[in-house]
Amino acid sequence: MTPAVSPADAPRPSGTALRLDGATFAYGHTAALADITVSVEPGQAVALIGPNGAGKSTLLKGVLGLLPLVAGSMEILGEPRSRVDRSAVGYLPQSDDLDPEFPVSLRQVVMMGRYRSIGWFRAPGRADRAAVDAALDAVGLQDRARDRFGTLSGGQQQRGLLARALASEPRLLLLDEPFNGLDQVNRDALIETVMLLKARGVAVLVSTHDLELARQVCDRVLLLNGTQVAYGDRDEVLTLDNVQRTFREVQVELDEHTFVTPGHDGH
Repeated sequence: MTPAVSPADAPRPSGTALRLDGATFAYGHTAALADITVSVEPGQAVALIGPNGAGKSTLLKGVLGLLPLVAGSMEILGEPRSRVDRSAVGYLPQSDDLDPEFPVSLRQVVMMGRYRSIGWFRAPGRADRAAVDAALDAVGLQDRARDRFGTLSGGQQQRGLLARALASEPRLLLLDEPFNGLDQVNRDALIETVMLLKARGVAVLVSTHDLELARQVCDRVLLLNGTQVAYGDRDEVLTLDNVQRTFREVQVELDEHTFVTPGHDGH
């Protein structure tokens, strides 16, 4: 894949991308994830790891403002969540309700990522088209731009949805189990995209159950199980003791490459 803008040419953002201090998020009156304290800098990728119901997706939804912050504090790009430009935060959910039979091209799907900036009733301008081109380049699908979205493979659709998230030119990108079900080709393409985004100064949070993947693309790791178990540099946090404390009832094996844990649904 050839990036539209090389990492060396792209301006690198300054300041902290995300700061949580004792953050607690709730569904209704029930706390779902408690006492999270992290700081994420531009160009860092952070893996969110934990068992079923640990709070990985909850954290991402909390950062998006979809769940209330009931204790602690949160800043995004140095501002309270309510004051942050929505286009500054990109999001790739675990699943999308876009009907693959709907007669829409990949390029049109990616352009949807610009609607928060341009609105639904204004025609896309030159900057919008350039942002979509750059997003398609970043995921390696420029040559499929005119194809109907539903004709793409599952992995290509996932990359197309990532391009939709990138079209808003976010400074903070949230990925919820983005590698689930991908074949090796699409997995490698997605890894390359994440590495490119990091080089451009985008901060990335990745919910994943793949600890080897966390070793490949993430600088830091947040271990979760209803609360924060450990957070810090990848090699310091991904220890057998920490992972066993996170997956409490599960036997966890460790060799020089891989922790073996069960798959889970990323709540």
